[in-house]
Amino acid sequence: MSRQVKFLIALLFVAVCLRSSITGVGPLLGQLRADMGLSATAAGVLSSLPLLMFAVCAPMARLARTHGTERLLLAALMALLAGIVLRPTGPLFALFAGTVLLAGGIAVANILLPVLVKQHFPTRIPAITTGYASVMGLSATIGSALAGPLAVMLPGGWRASLFSWAVPVLLAIALWIPQTRADVHKVPASDEPAPPLPWHSALAWQVTGYMGLQSLVFYVSVSWYPTMLSDQGMPVSTIGWMLTLYQAAALISGLVVPRLIHRLPDQRALAVSIGLLNAVGSLGVWLFPSAIALWMVVLGVGSGPALILALSFMGLRAATPRSVAALSLMGQSLGYLVAAAGPVLFGLLHDLTGAWGAPMAFLVAAGVLLAACGYGAGRAVRQ
Repeated sequence: MSRQVKFLIALLFVAVCLRSSITGVGPLLGQLRADMGLSATAAGVLSSLPLLMFAVCAPMARLARTHGTERLLLAALMALLAGIVLRPTGPLFALFAGTVLLAGGIAVANILLPVLVKQHFPTRIPAITTGYASVMGLSATIGSALAGPLAVMLPGGWRASLFSWAVPVLLAIALWIPQTRADVHKVPASDEPAPPLPWHSALAWQVTGYMGLQSLVFYVSVSWYPTMLSDQGMPVSTIGWMLTLYQAAALISGLVVPRLIHRLPDQRALAVSIGLLNAVGSLGVWLFPSAIALWMVVLGVGSGPALILALSFMGLRAATPRSVAALSLMGQSLGYLVAAAGPVLFGLLHDLTGAWGAPMAFLVAAGVLLAACGYGAGRAVRQ
């Protein structure tokens, strides 16, 4: 087996760890709120913490210039493991502190993966991006589907369910350690100054908006739909299957994105269509909840390609690995800062109105804005 294949396998195992520990919280949010006495707003803060940490910790990825990209990714996995272990240990402080720690590790990994793809697979960016994003989507699906059953099966309830996500991280660490050794090919750190963030580039802001808004819609959906559907009388087991359907549709639909990227002259039509699917799906959940399975599929078909396209934009819209790093840092730090506001605002609007109409209208508007950003980010140009 070639070194490049071994590297790709290890990279995919890393991707397995970057969503399940987050999406596994949504189905347990009702139990968490009951045990910890959390309000809807406080629960929204808990759901937003990973996104906020994605934004705050993203600049730490620049340490790769002095410590190496592969070694910094190993450190990020260690932080993720520590956070998963700490989160369910007992008091409310541990729940929030563990979430901060694990999200910090994921934040750094989020930034590094597009850089590693550009460095090691420069001619296969859409295909490799789809590969690891699809694995992330599958992991997210498994996290949502198994969170509830694990809480029932394992002694310790929701705490054991949250702790169980340490197992894939341990495996990923074992596979990634060989990639950090000196005899393994790595792109060396540059002595040149880090490229400035592209603050004055309209294209960079459009890519950032697309990244942030697609994340906002996804994380609001996986965090709050279980609670909303439960309030409407849906059984917990059915809610778990609806989230699984949502993320399975996202996973399957995302597989066609690389082929579409190569066949289309640019990605404007694709990006706009994806944004509108998110808006239509949210509108359907709000106004026609009896057809919830249909709307979960519509949202999934919008969500999966949106993530893959947003990540692909990091490589497609930048000319070199260093400019990819700058665009990825801006897109993911500011994008996730926008996304972090989503679950909090959603919960706050519910607390203020006592109903789900205003929060869902907010989510529909986010889908429309996603389409607008996609029109600009989808242009076949580089910044």
